[in-house]
Amino acid sequence: MASRSRERWVRQEPLGTSVCLCWRRRAFCQLRDSASGLEALAMDQKGYRRGSFQSSTSDEDMLEIAGASLDFSMADDDPPLDREMGGFSSYNGGGMNGTSTMMDFLEEPLPGVGTYEDFNTIDWVREKSRDRDRHREITSRSKESTWALIHSVSDAFSGWLLMLLIGLLAGSLAGLIDISAHWMTDLKEGVCLAGFWFNHEHCCWKSNTTFTDRDKCPEWKSWSQLILGHGEGAFAYILNYFMYVIWALLFSLLAVLLVKGFAPYACGSGIPEIKTILSGFIIRGYLGKWTLIIKTITLVLAVSSGLSLGKEGPLVHVACCCGNILCHLFTKYRKNEAKRREVLSAAAAAGVSVAFGAPIGGVLFSLEEVSYYFPLKTLWRSFFAALVAAFTLRSINPFGNSRLVLFYVEFHMPWHLLELVPFILLGIFGGLWGAFFIRSNIAWCRRRKTTKLGKYPVLEVFVVTAITAILAFPNEYTRMSTSELISELFNDCGILDSSKLCEYVNDFNSTKGDDLPDRAAGPGVYTAMWQLALALIMKVFITIFTFGMKVPSGLFIPSMAVGAIAGRLLGVAMEQLAYYHHDWAIFSGWCSQGADCITPGLYAMVGAAACLGGVTRMTVSLVVIMFELTGGLEYIVPLMAAAMTSKWVADAIGREGIYDAHIRLNGYPFLEAKEEFSHKTLAMDVMRPRRNDPPLTVITQDSMTVEDVETIINETTYSGYPVVVSRESQRLVGFVLRRDLIISVENARKKQDGIVSTSIIYFTDHSPPLPPSSPSMLKLRSILDLSPFTVTDQTPMEIVVDIFRKLGLRQCLVTHNGKLLGIITKKDVLKHIAQLANQDPDSILFN
Repeated sequence: MASRSRERWVRQEPLGTSVCLCWRRRAFCQLRDSASGLEALAMDQKGYRRGSFQSSTSDEDMLEIAGASLDFSMADDDPPLDREMGGFSSYNGGGMNGTSTMMDFLEEPLPGVGTYEDFNTIDWVREKSRDRDRHREITSRSKESTWALIHSVSDAFSGWLLMLLIGLLAGSLAGLIDISAHWMTDLKEGVCLAGFWFNHEHCCWKSNTTFTDRDKCPEWKSWSQLILGHGEGAFAYILNYFMYVIWALLFSLLAVLLVKGFAPYACGSGIPEIKTILSGFIIRGYLGKWTLIIKTITLVLAVSSGLSLGKEGPLVHVACCCGNILCHLFTKYRKNEAKRREVLSAAAAAGVSVAFGAPIGGVLFSLEEVSYYFPLKTLWRSFFAALVAAFTLRSINPFGNSRLVLFYVEFHMPWHLLELVPFILLGIFGGLWGAFFIRSNIAWCRRRKTTKLGKYPVLEVFVVTAITAILAFPNEYTRMSTSELISELFNDCGILDSSKLCEYVNDFNSTKGDDLPDRAAGPGVYTAMWQLALALIMKVFITIFTFGMKVPSGLFIPSMAVGAIAGRLLGVAMEQLAYYHHDWAIFSGWCSQGADCITPGLYAMVGAAACLGGVTRMTVSLVVIMFELTGGLEYIVPLMAAAMTSKWVADAIGREGIYDAHIRLNGYPFLEAKEEFSHKTLAMDVMRPRRNDPPLTVITQDSMTVEDVETIINETTYSGYPVVVSRESQRLVGFVLRRDLIISVENARKKQDGIVSTSIIYFTDHSPPLPPSSPSMLKLRSILDLSPFTVTDQTPMEIVVDIFRKLGLRQCLVTHNGKLLGIITKKDVLKHIAQLANQDPDSILFN
């Protein structure tokens, strides 16, 4: 009997009941009530229609991401409510008439009660409390039998197994994307006769050509050689030009049509939405299986088209999709939204790990940039997932060089203290570029959202691709893929390098290994310099219009390309300055004639870090990612100097990074934990109802009928309702969620005899006294949150904002001398912050 009672208490817990296992644990009971009492949100819900209760997976539920209306109908990452409820998806106010004894039919939990609707914020405290109680129950049962002990061990091991699966899947998909993108990028310029599935580099591996002619092997044919039989002359050049543009347009159009037709959420970077989801917001389908499939395919197409975008940001989205889908294999992650977000934080780390070949940088990126809640256990599991993902990608070896990224480099020459000056100049350039890009891109995306431009995503992609391809082909540094460009710019010139960037005047007699002294620049270097200057101008402006289009588009690689070009230009300038003026005071102490003093590739790497930091405002994770790329610890100080300088300069112009700016542009309910609230306002200034507003909608604890409650539900769109002793006293009893109320009344009408429109609903322990002829009453105390979070009307808003941030609240109630005055929701807090920042408070679009 005791076992059954304890089992029933545990089952009731997700319904928000107040349980107390014994009198000695009264303090725990009180804490449990607080944890379960932060749930509801008294604000508009698009998932509920006047007069009917429908699942929010209907075709009417739309979310606008980066300017286009997107359909939320694909609820892959959570089953929709109508399936959870076993078919009870409409709320029509009808029911059965009859008489029956009064009972609390909610002794068994109902499907759907205690879960969340689309576009809602989860209750972090309640979810963590539910998981602690689940874990406590498993631990106590493990001592009863061997099978229970095995179940306890498997439950503890399931998190690590899930991380293993995420790492394997994310690494495999990253390898597939890398190989496919490399092949399709080369397909724009020609085809391999030995096998059309070989890219240019792999095609020439078995060729007998010399090292200097390694790119001109007979097995690889350009389109002019294949069609005309020769590759020289104006007509051959025009034909290659034409085929390059045609392939680019074909790839980009296919990508945008797949995104538009099958998975609208597959567009963009995905990091702003993932940050919002990890903060507790629910966007059904954003991390579903269709999004994963289409994003993987279209990412290859978008990168191959030659657009100024990268695959690193979308790889984080792909990894999070893998994590979300694999969560459904394990009950404790499938049924608990907070636990699922811990998994998604680890998946984000795995995504960056395979994007840059930087497992430690991936963990720090997840901690610094995307995660809202990151306990120590998640840190360990993120590290494990990133390790497995990097190992899997290394096993696939997509680039054939035993490296995880195309632009892995190693520098051997030390840097001098005086070089910090140009490094800091690169940091200033990165900060200025980051601030300029964010303002320009947000202005363009806002224009896309507010004009007819947003209605024609296919045309926009077509035009931008055509302009990019036409401008890119004549310049060899824009014609190649951006990853290859970065690899070229990072490269430290050796004896056998045949690149234009390494065409120096060789006036030396001997060398020591690969260490070449500083030399005078030859004509090839000067040609490369003005070509790189033109490439820099093109990349700076074309990226503004590319990021945010309806194709998968990352920002890491284009930002690094801009910084790497600027850094290489400055590095070559410093190198020539040191060569021709080695007797100057700034060089005389450390740079003698014939010495290798300046490494232009190092300047390119520092510039890449500076520009990426200026755009994203990353610091620690950025430096770690960059030194994992280069394999050199001695360059951490230049990277740190550039990253911090770029952040300071960019923050002086605008506080938001690109992802935070897009979160605000799209109106996601994201409460930034890094910003401080410094205004002197009170809870009464923010709460609703305001002056001249209708009074707060409440439910009394034992005097309202089923019909009264149905009328309130049909005439309002709030997420929940305070329960009071009476309308006159306004003494607070608790809080009940609209969703739970609808499901409970609907099920009571269908399953409990005697529940009619005149039946009394009560939330107390004992039924109120009524005449014997009254219809059966409906007891709903088990869905009542008896300890909603409350503040007084004189509480400073800085405390209220801190409470919302640190506890992950959805709402709190405002009281005065114990009487209910109003309610403050997360949306109200966000609107208040926007208003104080002189921004449009109505830009907070979602509930």
